[in-house]
Amino acid sequence: MNRSATHIVTVFVLLGFPGSWEIQIFLFSLFLVIYVLTWLGNGAIICAVRWDPRLHTPMYFLLGNFAFLEIYASSTVPNMPNILSKTKVIFSGCFLQFYFFFSFGTTECLFLAIMAYDQYLAICHPLHYPTIMTGRFCGMLASLCWLLGFLGYSIPIFLTSQLPFCASNIIDHFLCDMDPLMALSCAPAPITKFLYSEPLFLFLTSMYIFRSYTLLLRAVSQVPSAAGRKKAFTTCSSHLIVVSLFYGTVIVMYVSPKYGIPTLMQKILTLVYSVMTPLFNPLVYSLRNKDMKLALRNVLSRMRISQNS
Repeated sequence: MNRSATHIVTVFVLLGFPGSWEIQIFLFSLFLVIYVLTWLGNGAIICAVRWDPRLHTPMYFLLGNFAFLEIYASSTVPNMPNILSKTKVIFSGCFLQFYFFFSFGTTECLFLAIMAYDQYLAICHPLHYPTIMTGRFCGMLASLCWLLGFLGYSIPIFLTSQLPFCASNIIDHFLCDMDPLMALSCAPAPITKFLYSEPLFLFLTSMYIFRSYTLLLRAVSQVPSAAGRKKAFTTCSSHLIVVSLFYGTVIVMYVSPKYGIPTLMQKILTLVYSVMTPLFNPLVYSLRNKDMKLALRNVLSRMRISQNS
């Protein structure tokens, strides 16, 4: 293929969710409510961790970072008109969105693994936990998650942007994701597959989390008191719910074969881990955690007092 044919695509067209005007209005209202609740819920967790001294522990420090991550991760998905209708996106804008979407997802995987490690230390090695999980070490782990998350795929995504795109510029999705972009590239399949190792990354992080919680649950089952077992199981189950929801949909999208999965289902799965998971996280962590519920009540009380004064 000659060089002139490899630079035809300068604009991508995202098809979004096509449908009647009534369906568009319903989806617009639904997504707007989800975005508002996501920002409020995760923002409340950040405020609780920041303002309540009882939550100044490594576990809640990581949870606060995770909530901050979820706010901005949900923001990488396009605004409502982009999701619901056909939208044109310039070439650089498409890859910039792809970079942030992929980076936030990678960072989320790393934070889930670090939070599993924190839970493992707290329950399986409680006597050594204060000396191992210090504030400095916890800050280093959090910084490492952010750093690796945003640098890990920067080179592959840049190399992807240099591939020849000479086919159709229509992406049957509501955002610029890896598989739709690769499908439009004229480069040979081995080259495009070589650029990304997300199946290996997801496998390693999920296996680490699975191993951590296997050891953790084994240790919890040996706790002599029923109250201690219940408290430990409650803490662990909150994290396991989030991990299962996120990894379940991500593995279906990026690891399992795409053949036979309708395009509409792929869009819905992308919505689940990019929009619905950030919404559920504050609900799961706050409703199943007494310390967080008490801290959130204190935050609401402060807000009421400041409004009345």
